[in-house]
Amino acid sequence: MQVTAGELDLKPLSARSVVLSVLLGIHPPQLPVRYLVRLAAEFRITEPALRVALTRMTAAGDLARTGSTYRLTERLLTRQRRQDDAIRTSTRDWHGEWEIVVVTALGRPAGDRAELRASLSRLRLAELREGVWTRPANLVRALPPDLGVQSFTGRPHTDGTKLASTLWDLPGWAARAHTLMGHFRATDSNATRFTIAAAIVRHLLADPALPAPLQPPDWPADALRGLYADYQTELMALADSVMALE
Repeated sequence: MQVTAGELDLKPLSARSVVLSVLLGIHPPQLPVRYLVRLAAEFRITEPALRVALTRMTAAGDLARTGSTYRLTERLLTRQRRQDDAIRTSTRDWHGEWEIVVVTALGRPAGDRAELRASLSRLRLAELREGVWTRPANLVRALPPDLGVQSFTGRPHTDGTKLASTLWDLPGWAARAHTLMGHFRATDSNATRFTIAAAIVRHLLADPALPAPLQPPDWPADALRGLYADYQTELMALADSVMALE
């Protein structure tokens, strides 16, 4: 099966994107130049182009260098932890309660409002109406204290399954998840698998992580997480083998 950019809206990965995608996907997030050169070649990225990208990323504070090895800086380690949380979501037993988050800070500039919306979305909350966000109270995580919100728990009067379907496009999320898995399994191209894996991570970040009673039939989130976890194991094994040669 041929994977096309039109089907999955896959973006070509730049040298910077390739480096970040692989480092964000491994632990510890560091690799020698030898591995990065080999990986970039899969995407027809030349060694000089890769080294220019590494130099710029180091200057920008994305990477730190020790000898011939590059590693993520603290700022991007925060992003990696968020990505890890998306892949291994911590949940608890759900008893029908929902989180309710109300934005209390008024008069914010447009940029701050946009950043708050992005932060609440990253916390897997959905906007019920302007300034009111909600989700099932099944996640093990705390809200950052500096968001400028008040949080409560409650039970909706309407059916929880119907409410979830109005807050998230569940059929759309599931359809794309199945498409990503199908194309990933159908190709043996390392570059294509890597590109699809990056798309899988982005898709998992948008998973509402619903409790089982609210999930539609054949909900593919666990299968998608398992597929990516297996791919992470492959990446780490290859990284270890290259590191052993250093």
